[in-house]
Amino acid sequence: MLFNSVTYLFIFLPAAALLNWSLPERFRLWLILLASLLFYGLWRLEFVLLLLFSAALDYSLALWIERTHDQMHRRWIMLISVAINVGILCIFKYLSFFCENLRSIVSFWGYYPSCSGLHLILPLGISFYIFATISYVIDVYRREFMAERNFVVYCCFIVFFPHLVAGPILRAKCLIPQLRQPSDVNWNNIYAGSVRILNGLFLKLVLADTIAEFVDNGFARDVNSLSAIDCWTLAFLFGLQIYFDFAGYSHIAIGSARLFGIVLPENFNFPYFAKSPRDFWHRWNISLSTWVRDYIYLSMLNKGSVDNDPLRQERSANSETLERTVAAFRSRRTISLYVTWALMGLWHGANWTFVLWGTYHAVLVHGHRLADRIGWGRGTAIDWISRALTITLIMAGWIPFRCQSTSAALAMWGKMIDPRAYREFGLAPNSYFYLFAISICMVTYWFFRHIIIHIWGGKTNVPFMELFVLPAQVLVYGIIIMCDFVFLQSKNQFIYFQF
Repeated sequence: MLFNSVTYLFIFLPAAALLNWSLPERFRLWLILLASLLFYGLWRLEFVLLLLFSAALDYSLALWIERTHDQMHRRWIMLISVAINVGILCIFKYLSFFCENLRSIVSFWGYYPSCSGLHLILPLGISFYIFATISYVIDVYRREFMAERNFVVYCCFIVFFPHLVAGPILRAKCLIPQLRQPSDVNWNNIYAGSVRILNGLFLKLVLADTIAEFVDNGFARDVNSLSAIDCWTLAFLFGLQIYFDFAGYSHIAIGSARLFGIVLPENFNFPYFAKSPRDFWHRWNISLSTWVRDYIYLSMLNKGSVDNDPLRQERSANSETLERTVAAFRSRRTISLYVTWALMGLWHGANWTFVLWGTYHAVLVHGHRLADRIGWGRGTAIDWISRALTITLIMAGWIPFRCQSTSAALAMWGKMIDPRAYREFGLAPNSYFYLFAISICMVTYWFFRHIIIHIWGGKTNVPFMELFVLPAQVLVYGIIIMCDFVFLQSKNQFIYFQF
């Protein structure tokens, strides 16, 4: 079931929310569990069993870890959980990819094994609920969270339908305490949730799906027929499409959860206004970025906290031993950075284009890290130069994410750095106009939001301004509601459903 479908918006969600408000407290968790399984089962019923198997496995192993006092035994149980979950993910998502690459390698020796029959159906949302179960077991192992003994509460944490298919990737400490203490009907939650859903539908239906037509047509063309300006235009258009698409999903997910009295964490924070590549990943898909940092990157560094970073001691001591320690740490940190980003790319899809995308971002983060050690200086002008450079590099990075092959991505990058390729326009004129109009609107919205929050302290009762707030809200949401109804359709699924 899609968030942008009539069935979800006008039947499933209102019915589930209404029942949740009407039922006694002891039945609400059962409602959430059954509604979530129905939501998932309407896609393919047989994969509900896989979902429940993964949940039951980690529920049992987490309890086992908590009962075990020997640290080595606890570690082995945790590793068993991670191995099984990663194994499930690899079988369904990467088995065909690995076999095809192995076939290409052995073909040099004249062997041509058949890979037919290995093309398995990718279960919807498997990457997201597998990550949720893995983080839960690791948190119990690290003694950061007590194992949940109520199986219904635990299952609701895994299968809660607003975040099940495409995130945000939730931690147990975020959702389980809210599930244990369900809230009563709260009209503030109903209002806030409805507004978020309307905003999310606007981002998806009106903006993302409209941009998708230009993007699909552009990337379907032969790279040789594209100019450098066309490549940049397509990079920016797809960057906007995937942002509006995924941010729209996150808005609807957060809004749907609010109707049940549950607050999900924000997943985006104006990422295209970031001042650096690292800042961008503090703002984009925040739940995934923090998950990868906490459970892969820091684990590879064998560090429980960035507060123990020896680089922070560099200025307070100057001994030869410390210098060697810092050098070794920097080397280990760089290796961890590139491995983590390669895995991050592979998580998005079983294709070398995603590995290239991940490696590209590792280069950006590493390059910024080196430049930051030299020092950029401070000031408003430097900030805006950093923002402009960051968004340019980030948008260029979407090329391999969208291309079907690494050769096409490299060819488009080659055009973008070739001065001779800037002589013509090859796309439909509406493509350039739409990009320009959307960019102006985004900058204008961010600018006024920046003024309200950072200059007026978030207050809307500023003299002369309070007279326009309510009429402006009525006008804006009247337009949004009208547009949502006009563009409402379920044929375009969310981009992150494929991950």
